[in-house]
Amino acid sequence: MTSTRDSLGAEKSDPTDPNGTSDPNDPTGPTRPTGPTGASGAAAPPAGRRARGIGAIIQRPLIPDRPGRRLPQLILGLALYGVSDALVIQSGLGVEPWDALSQGLSRTVGLGIGMWTNIIGALVLLLWIPLRNKPGLGTVCNVLLVGTVMDLYLTWTPAPDALWLRWTVLLSGVVLNGVATGAYIGAGLGPGPRDGLMTGWAARGHSIRGVRWLIELTVLAIGFLLGATLGVGTVIYALAIGPLAQLFIPMFDLERRAAKERSAAGTA
Repeated sequence: MTSTRDSLGAEKSDPTDPNGTSDPNDPTGPTRPTGPTGASGAAAPPAGRRARGIGAIIQRPLIPDRPGRRLPQLILGLALYGVSDALVIQSGLGVEPWDALSQGLSRTVGLGIGMWTNIIGALVLLLWIPLRNKPGLGTVCNVLLVGTVMDLYLTWTPAPDALWLRWTVLLSGVVLNGVATGAYIGAGLGPGPRDGLMTGWAARGHSIRGVRWLIELTVLAIGFLLGATLGVGTVIYALAIGPLAQLFIPMFDLERRAAKERSAAGTA
């Protein structure tokens, strides 16, 4: 990114000049108009350029890549992930596949849903060994934090009774899950154990979509047999989480932002 362009790729204008022009005697030099037409009669940028500018806003990371920023983003993302899972569970309208397994084990064997989430995460890491996956800091933090936050939230926050509140909690949980996914993956410190299992298996020549469906349908079926609550919330989560993750991951992708800045600096 050069010093003469803003984040949308347009030349900066003098903020004190509504027409985007400045006094030619100004020591800072003249700037080009950025409005529809400036005092010099310059044409407005083409619609395609404006569209790309809007896309740049949508795709722009919400947290800039600065030293010491990745770990806080990771921790915040994982904590929000635990809260989002707890919200979906509290709605009583259904749970996502891996939480169905945790909920089923909790109801059958005992222990909290969050505790089982952590245990399952640790067991899934054992399946990384034949896949030769290497865990990162984010992988370890995922195993330790998500379930812990879930249990804390479920313990201290009462579940809603009114149907409209349950729907509000469900939808809030699904959207927050997308935000949390973007934050912890965008930190670039390693995938969660479940995501790593899917990508590691897919790397051996299988379709990642097929692998995901196979794994999640399997754990969902086991959870259902163990007494987990399945419902409309399960379907909504399954349909929404993919598009939400696709939307939010670029917003928090610190590595992507750093690569763009290095590329811009190299062409300056």
